Amino acid sequence: MLSNIRNFCIIAHIDHGKSTLADRILQITQTVDDRSFQDQLLDSMDLERERGITIKSHPVSMSYTAKDGKTYLINLIDTPGHVDFSYEVSRSMAACEAAILLIDAAQGVQAQTVANTYLAIDNDLEIIPVLNKIDLPSADVEGAKHQVEEALAIPMDDCGMVSSKTGVGVDELMEMIVQKVPPPESENPDGPLRAIIFDSVYDVYRGVIAYVRIVDGTIKTGDDIYFMGTDITTQVKEVGIFSPEMKPAASLSVGTVGYIIGTVKDPKEIRCGDTITTRANPASEALPGFREIRPMVFAGLYPVATDEYEKIRNGLEKLQLNDSAFTWHTESSVALGFGFRCGFLGLLHMEVVQERLRREFECDIISTHPAVIYKIHHRNGKVEEIDNPIRMPDPMEIDYVEEPMIKATVITPTEYIGDIMRVVLEHRGIVEKTDSLDGLRVILTCILPLNEILIDFNDTLKSVSRGYASMDYDHYGYQVSDIIRMDILLNGEAVDAFSCMVHKDRAVERGRQICAILKEVIPPHMFRIPIQAAIGRTIIAREDVRAFRKDVTAKLYGGDVTRKQKLLSKQKEGKKRMKQFGTVNVPQEAFVAVLRSKSEQ
Repeated sequence: MLSNIRNFCIIAHIDHGKSTLADRILQITQTVDDRSFQDQLLDSMDLERERGITIKSHPVSMSYTAKDGKTYLINLIDTPGHVDFSYEVSRSMAACEAAILLIDAAQGVQAQTVANTYLAIDNDLEIIPVLNKIDLPSADVEGAKHQVEEALAIPMDDCGMVSSKTGVGVDELMEMIVQKVPPPESENPDGPLRAIIFDSVYDVYRGVIAYVRIVDGTIKTGDDIYFMGTDITTQVKEVGIFSPEMKPAASLSVGTVGYIIGTVKDPKEIRCGDTITTRANPASEALPGFREIRPMVFAGLYPVATDEYEKIRNGLEKLQLNDSAFTWHTESSVALGFGFRCGFLGLLHMEVVQERLRREFECDIISTHPAVIYKIHHRNGKVEEIDNPIRMPDPMEIDYVEEPMIKATVITPTEYIGDIMRVVLEHRGIVEKTDSLDGLRVILTCILPLNEILIDFNDTLKSVSRGYASMDYDHYGYQVSDIIRMDILLNGEAVDAFSCMVHKDRAVERGRQICAILKEVIPPHMFRIPIQAAIGRTIIAREDVRAFRKDVTAKLYGGDVTRKQKLLSKQKEGKKRMKQFGTVNVPQEAFVAVLRSKSEQ
């Protein structure tokens, strides 16, 4: 019965208590018994528990008997809070009618609070504001209410007041959910099946499992279904709900959230945003899918051992199914061999994908520099997009280069404005405007190059603001910039894995840094190795790896000095010849050290 179904998600800034609130709701509805319960129950990945963050959206279905005596089916989706996983949030909203906007009463409105609120408004969701952590000594309930009204224009007269840790106010919140979350609507509830895929996972025994929201019709085990986007047909082997583990059901009816298992074994045959219908009674038109997501950060991933190439490829295919914001294609490097060029939404996203590859698929990988997409305008009018420095054309062919920009929203206490403005200027950015939030905090709108915020910007921001500043950003088009390619030469030969795109003003500093790192990690050879940073044919930095020195005069006892000079001269000629034909052995640690240096810049 549609009127007794409630679908909602929990959205908030990172660390405002979404997963803890989900825990309390699971306990109140007795979905999980005390013996099976553990904190952050929906954060099922080891990585999520270790880092204390939500990486994947987690759906769960619960049964709740309200004070009016009716029993409601409540479908909750716990979403991530970090900006790198905003695509997870937007896809989760497609399965909901409302969003609980959780605000930390001690921290107030943060950057991701604002971003997620606008995301919910764009998806036409009912927004229910809830203040969390009201029992903390540092909680400022009235101040937080004022901030929400000022920044988001959401009335706070009838907001929820909870403590996710202790459970205070959660019972009242459940009643508020029943009353305020609108039941799902369907234009044709008894018509042809239409279900939208909002997520999926790969199971080694059962194949691809699709997470769906049923918009029209009903689906049951044994139905022959059809994926309208990929033109794939399969028979349904199992349907069910999340409780919070997968629990088989006889059927999934209109308005519910659940999973479908068919006979699809290839991860490429199912994609998020696709519409499922039945083969016997197909729908006439598909549901509107999700907007195409464009990766903002690119890096090369290569196997440490060449025989693991196919293993990594299979891992990437299965991981992409579970994380549709992540893209990849094959590439090769002279220094590293065959590998993959991967696209991510941000640096944390990149770290998480690499760590999941290592843990879930036991892949031993190394990564190249993170880079962004540059637009190269050729003198002949051709425009080319490149994400790999190796593909940078000859400087004589380039008219100008455009780099991607972002518009960042930084919320900070007023006393740190000066320091934050300095950080923005150091990263080649400008502060476009400042708005007062509540007299104590301000919202800074900044325009910066995406390349400058990739690695250390957020850490520096937290450092200068004592942890009080928060940031969210969005793509802001392209801007002409003086971007050049810098190569690293070892013994006169360019190593493509170390090549990078840098701004002309930063090239010398970055070149010296990489040369100094490589001098430390490349072991001595039988001949001296020059390490050079070059822009075109111009050398801008140099270090030398010393040569082993064998004492060839040790066997001489007495005699004329010319005998010693003759032996040393002969050794010198041998080293010169060895240098011409010898190869430089670059250990894997060198690639890791150069990447790490970028993050510590």
